Amino acid sequence: MASNEKKAINRKERSKLEKVPLRYRSTDERSRDFEETRVGYTAEEAMAEAARCIHCPEPVACVVACPLGNDIEAALWCVEKGDFLGAAEIYRATNPIPEICGRVCPDESSCATKCVLAKRGKGINTQAIEAFVSDYQRKEVGVALPEKAPPTGKKVGIVGAGPAGLFVAEYLAVAGHRVVVYDAWPAPGGLLVYGIPNFKLGKGIVRWKTDWLRELGVEFVTNTRIGKTLTLDDLIEKEGCDAIFLGTGAGVEGTMGIPGEDLGRVHGSMQYLVQPGNVPEELLPEGKREPIQVGRRVAVIGGGDTATDCLRTAIRQGAEKVVCYYRRTEVEMPGNATERRHAEEEGAEIHYLTAPVEMLDRDGDGNVDAMRMIRMELGEPDSSGRRRPVPIEGSEYQVEVDDVILAVGFWPDPLMGETTPDLETRKWGLVVVDEETGQTSRPEIFAGGDNVTGPALVNTALGAGKRAAQAIDKYLTGK
Repeated sequence: MASNEKKAINRKERSKLEKVPLRYRSTDERSRDFEETRVGYTAEEAMAEAARCIHCPEPVACVVACPLGNDIEAALWCVEKGDFLGAAEIYRATNPIPEICGRVCPDESSCATKCVLAKRGKGINTQAIEAFVSDYQRKEVGVALPEKAPPTGKKVGIVGAGPAGLFVAEYLAVAGHRVVVYDAWPAPGGLLVYGIPNFKLGKGIVRWKTDWLRELGVEFVTNTRIGKTLTLDDLIEKEGCDAIFLGTGAGVEGTMGIPGEDLGRVHGSMQYLVQPGNVPEELLPEGKREPIQVGRRVAVIGGGDTATDCLRTAIRQGAEKVVCYYRRTEVEMPGNATERRHAEEEGAEIHYLTAPVEMLDRDGDGNVDAMRMIRMELGEPDSSGRRRPVPIEGSEYQVEVDDVILAVGFWPDPLMGETTPDLETRKWGLVVVDEETGQTSRPEIFAGGDNVTGPALVNTALGAGKRAAQAIDKYLTGK
């Protein structure tokens, strides 16, 4: 932006402008199918929302807060002027999947909360604008393949085709390296396909991106679980990889450790979410193509985005009473508050300060039909910084259920540490890395994303992928 134009901005008047609300399909319509719920901005709405930006002096808080360093201020200026393609190019310069981040980054995401207008409840909806301009470019003119550096003769194996792995794949392919991505699922995309429901992120966008990467020269090897089919050392010694990036995420589900947890119709959240509707049938493994049909009364245990996704999926399957039970209050509840509100609008209930202590099979058929619950109160903060839930003596009660879905946490696949000599891991199998480079205790192996940090946001995984990709390139070229 030219300095004289910036000086002409009346920040005080702009700060008075009201937010342009993001449009969603009606509650009645969207709760009946698995199509995307958001409608998104029109061109006029995107321009009006961007025109509320007061263009802070350097350093710009939203840019500093973005894990990818997106030049959000410059992009908003382009959008305000109607230069949608220019804005899209600004986003793509730092983010390989802006149309995806624009959909799945929550209102509480790093850039949005740091907008100075957020203190007044008027933060710029940077995510919706990012999605609009990247969609516009993709649909109107397409996204050209970048010019690639000459081949280096080096080969990189990427384990995991989720957000971090896709970033590393694109960066290193452009740098001239041969890139092969291995993934255990039938299609690349990781949690973008198999962890985020279709009503939040249409799978066609992910497929477009992975097809684009194939055109760039990235190779995908699917239905291959590294650590079982091949080890990391096999990739080096037999497949000729000069470096490896681990982006395997955190897909091993936590459990509660309470009696009756092994009863029938007690489902893990990912087991439940990975089914037709949320994932196109052709992308599912053969054993998962039959939907898990839930009954009339569904209980979801836990908090966060996965619990909310399960609530909304059950509603779309026709459950009549869908209740989330969370042992703390909403203040401590992780996840996207907007999505949580949408779940409640669609008919879900959230009961705070309560948790199950036993799953019950009262009729003896091997399936859960009730839960014994206990009410909680908050005590002193625990290691997470949140106030610890404390059971209230004598407060137990029972609730009848037809199905229970557990959304109580995720951890990395322990196979990486168990099958890779000298690869240092820590609690729950998290991979130990250098925070700046993603390099592990094995110099040729790098890692980033949820398998390092535990479950986090897509943009955080992309940021880790960016740092690792730069470090891998330097490692391979000796720079």
